[in-house]
Amino acid sequence: MAYKTDLTDAMWDLIKHFFAPVNKRGNSHKHPKRAIVNAILYLLEGGIKWRMLPNDFPPWKTVYDHFSKWNKAGVWERVLSFVNKYYRKKVGRLAGPSYGIIDSQSVKTQYASEERGIVGNKKIKGHKRHIVVDILGNLLHVVVHAANLSDTKSGCDVLEGAVDKCHSLEAFSGDAGYRGTAVKFTSETLGMTLHISEKIEGKWAVLPKRWVVERTFAWLGKFRRLSKDFEMLAATSENMIRIAMLKITLAKCV
Repeated sequence: MAYKTDLTDAMWDLIKHFFAPVNKRGNSHKHPKRAIVNAILYLLEGGIKWRMLPNDFPPWKTVYDHFSKWNKAGVWERVLSFVNKYYRKKVGRLAGPSYGIIDSQSVKTQYASEERGIVGNKKIKGHKRHIVVDILGNLLHVVVHAANLSDTKSGCDVLEGAVDKCHSLEAFSGDAGYRGTAVKFTSETLGMTLHISEKIEGKWAVLPKRWVVERTFAWLGKFRRLSKDFEMLAATSENMIRIAMLKITLAKCV
């Protein structure tokens, strides 16, 4: 491997079929797809600009074009779902999770990107990353939206999206910020239960199940491109998070 962020042979063998060229016209075979994926991982973990990719990677425009094409084709979602199922079966669990844990993280945006809002109490102008993970911390669904939207309202769309992607889900867990609208929506619309983890007053404590999603956010924090939201489009931000989780989960699979 040329860089620490590069995929190992075992990692690439597991996912390479998702990146096979759709057709053989043009320059689709000029640059190895593994080198392009490695370049995206280098940018994501190093927190650099596209134009600052080292010269031993394919040209940055080529890397960005592939990244954009795979975004629009939903490749990152499919490959992450595949890797999640592979890892769950590896540790002796069913491929489909039955329990989801929801949480959000407010993050500043670098530019005047879409879906931008202000959280007054946190003094943050930017986005909110809303994620649902399984009991192992694997990412099941992510939505990036304006930071000023409340968890209990915006969480409804996130929960519904998680159910659409993972039909095996039976219940969820969330913190006190999801009381009210989200609990009612989960019960009446989804026909499921959203368990609320209440804070323990007067002392610090690890809340059951809640620590799992907090750990996932900590994992994502190791990728410098995610320290702020540098993307102009919310959909691009979501895919950056998926790619980071893909690398994290692949490391546990091999």
